Amino acid sequence: MQSSSPAATRPAWHPEVYARRRPYLLKRSAVLAALRSFFAARDFVEVETPALQVSPGMEPHLQAFATELRTPDGSRQQLYLHTSPEFACKKLLVAGEPRLYALARVFRNGERAAWHHPEFTMLEWYRAGDGYETLMQDCGDLLRHCAEAIDCSLVEVNGSTCDPTAAPERISVTEAFRRWADIDLLATTPDPWTPDRDHLARQAQAAGIRVAEDDDWLAIFTKVMLARIEPRLGSPVPTILYDYPVSQAALSRPKPSDPRVAERFECYVAGVELANAFGELTEAVEQRRRFEADQALKQSLYGERYPIDEDFLDALAFGMPEAAGIALGVDRLVMLLSGAAHIEDVLWLPVAKP
Repeated sequence: MQSSSPAATRPAWHPEVYARRRPYLLKRSAVLAALRSFFAARDFVEVETPALQVSPGMEPHLQAFATELRTPDGSRQQLYLHTSPEFACKKLLVAGEPRLYALARVFRNGERAAWHHPEFTMLEWYRAGDGYETLMQDCGDLLRHCAEAIDCSLVEVNGSTCDPTAAPERISVTEAFRRWADIDLLATTPDPWTPDRDHLARQAQAAGIRVAEDDDWLAIFTKVMLARIEPRLGSPVPTILYDYPVSQAALSRPKPSDPRVAERFECYVAGVELANAFGELTEAVEQRRRFEADQALKQSLYGERYPIDEDFLDALAFGMPEAAGIALGVDRLVMLLSGAAHIEDVLWLPVAKP
């Protein structure tokens, strides 16, 4: 990956800065065209969902942008810029769309770095009646399709290389922890929803991972992922890391054959997380329980919580079909395939800095 970063003293529209960035931007246009052709060939319909939502998303660590809706009669309602089009897309599955995708502008506060931007483009696609294994195939096919569209045969990030046209390897989270950290991860989850922190701590320390006294199970899991697992993923071919512990299920359902794990996978290219997919949870009562637990954690960590989208839960209760869905960072995809080293190089204009 080439060395590049946003200009420290000149704005992105400055002709010299723009001239340097323009080759990446032209590749961005080519990738977007390739994405649309990929889904058109598979009978997906492109949908547009509202960025203003009652609830921006329930992930405890995400920070949203809040705003206020004022109606002609003078009433006011607090709304948020969505962090993902997921809730809206799933409502359209309930409405009857069998295959859909969205190229959505999404917003996350407190995020601005080489791979993060407060406003970015997310691709999500959903398949009613299909399992998450089908999305694994989609993910590899789409990556190859986009790479071939701009003649990219090698991705390089910090010394890690990947052939984006190759079929992804598949490895479970459990196997990855065993192979690269000598940790029996499922042994730390005798009760899937209340994993054994001390058991994981002992195994992590034996593997040379520093564990602090106030690290909970998730913090230790994350340390192992960052230190031992993620650097090995996506090289020399893309990696599908699948079947996360059910405590990390998010909006995915437990796997019928092993309820200790969830139908969730992530796709990595050259050590970079590119996509996150679920066999979707369709039970409204369980989804509400998870939302409430997530917001209780958010309250304890950050002193705030977001409202639950009751309309979304009503849609689940009405009858969401069995489905699988995936979110992919479009800007990251363009960075990887174009060789850009900073996300602002692949944005036509980034959010202005003060």
